[in-house]
Amino acid sequence: MKNILKIIVIVLITVAFAVLMHSCRKDKATPPVLTTTEPTGITQKTVTSGGSITSDGGEDIIVAGICWSTSPGTYVMDKHTNDAREAGSFTSNITGLTPDTKYYLKAYAYTKAGVGYGNEVSFTTLQIAGATLSTADVTSIYFSSAVSGGNITNDGGGIITARGVCWGTGADPTVAGEHTTDGAGTGSFASNINCLSFATTYYVRAYATNSAGTAYGEQQSFTTPGSNPIIFNPDLTYGFVSDIDGNCYKTIQIGTQTWMAENLKTTRYNDGTPIPNITDDYEWANLPFAEWVGDKLPLTYVTYGAYCWYNNDEATYKNPYGKLYNWGAVGTKKLCPSGWHVPSMEEWLTVCHDETDWGSGPYGEELMEAGATHWETSILTGTNETGFTALPGGIRDNTGTFSGISQTGKYWAGNELGSPRYKYSHPIYYYARAIEHHFTEFLLSERNGFSIRCLKDN
Repeated sequence: MKNILKIIVIVLITVAFAVLMHSCRKDKATPPVLTTTEPTGITQKTVTSGGSITSDGGEDIIVAGICWSTSPGTYVMDKHTNDAREAGSFTSNITGLTPDTKYYLKAYAYTKAGVGYGNEVSFTTLQIAGATLSTADVTSIYFSSAVSGGNITNDGGGIITARGVCWGTGADPTVAGEHTTDGAGTGSFASNINCLSFATTYYVRAYATNSAGTAYGEQQSFTTPGSNPIIFNPDLTYGFVSDIDGNCYKTIQIGTQTWMAENLKTTRYNDGTPIPNITDDYEWANLPFAEWVGDKLPLTYVTYGAYCWYNNDEATYKNPYGKLYNWGAVGTKKLCPSGWHVPSMEEWLTVCHDETDWGSGPYGEELMEAGATHWETSILTGTNETGFTALPGGIRDNTGTFSGISQTGKYWAGNELGSPRYKYSHPIYYYARAIEHHFTEFLLSERNGFSIRCLKDN
């Protein structure tokens, strides 16, 4: 009897345990259940999505968000956001995407019971577009310069690699023409516009470049004041070059050579060293000669270099005639802008020709500025067929005396003096004089002040 009771007890315990275990299995927690929100607000680099957790599966939500990748079957070990910690709806803002790329994403929620996923959806980011920008008003308008700029308010989804303004005398200028380069990135910027002509109407637009191309702001226009004191050849195309002071010069190609079409005006050598401006006649007449080494003149003349304006009157003679420099300034080899030099006699002879057949280039009148605005034309009138636009800037002699304005344009050549001192193997300067109608050479004092025309290297 006791054995029967014992068996009954064991059976009841077993049944109770089985019922308990079945109950536990029925109440066991499961991963969350959720759906994925369709992507919205798609740009080149961002998108908005999210999800809705409809069941937590019996456990607290630890974290929920969106996971994404460029391949289907994305899961939480891919890139993901952390946006929610409870059941219900949540929003996810995804950034740092690649433009014009297809992505796959789905919502996820994590509990102690595991990770639940919503349905997977796909979208494609937008292609990079042109930037959005505006052009700043033009200010500080001078006869040869002005200030503008722009403001880039949207990069179009791409990195702005270049920005600035472009300008020209025709409408809708582009970066294929004259333009500045003023950094990178979005936001406001200022641009200095240089090398403008007198009394000329210009059109200007801001630009911004990204991988989609170059976009432009609205067009502005402005007109420079004054009248151009130099008469260039209107049938030829001129370029531009600037010196270290920011002076801008027209340039012209003659044969294989590229020349400045204006006389030099710089107050500094191209390494930034100031050139002394000697106004006193006695001081100019007593400038020391360069020291000779044996029978040759050394190449360093900084101590002896000097310049002046004709009659020491900058306001009257800076435009169009430029400065007069002594041989000491020329001999530094640093007088012209970087990439340019004072031409040698041999280089002058390539662009010059006179009535005695000396030199192989054009005759004097073909190099001279046309008309009688600056040249005395009692014998000869210039035609400026070459575009060289030689000007009669006069000289300052070794006593400090000025002469020759309107009659003589004398230009240094860059050859080093030969030996002995008062003979020469290379001439040291070249000049054009309308009345004489030819180019000639002399060896005179290093203290003389003559004009400079620079020649492009190579």
